[in-house]
Amino acid sequence: MTENEIANKIIGLAIEVHRALGPGLLESAYKECLYFKIIQYGMIAEKEKPMPLFFEDVKLECGYRIDILTEKKVVIETKSVEALNDIHLAQILTYMKLGNYKLGLLINFNVVLLKNGIKRVVNGL
Repeated sequence: MTENEIANKIIGLAIEVHRALGPGLLESAYKECLYFKIIQYGMIAEKEKPMPLFFEDVKLECGYRIDILTEKKVVIETKSVEALNDIHLAQILTYMKLGNYKLGLLINFNVVLLKNGIKRVVNGL
């Protein structure tokens, strides 16, 4: 599957989760449910994937973690906030750059209509 095909399926699964739960829950609840749906669909996914930082040829474990990495290609960062802002975008871009990933999905579940809470993020590599 291409990154776009994976992302399209993830968006569909996220919509299913949002329809079932609605807005207002903690980020961790949405992350767990979306992870469950991705695995149930049969895709490979890693939850809370550690992302080391390399500085001056030294690998540093700084506590960075991708919420969900799907098919080793698409980074998913889940949120449950009033509104997405620049710091959320910077966070997912950092993960994408550190892991050399091309596509990410920043998903804010704390919205009435989920399509208004989804941002596709492309890393120009």
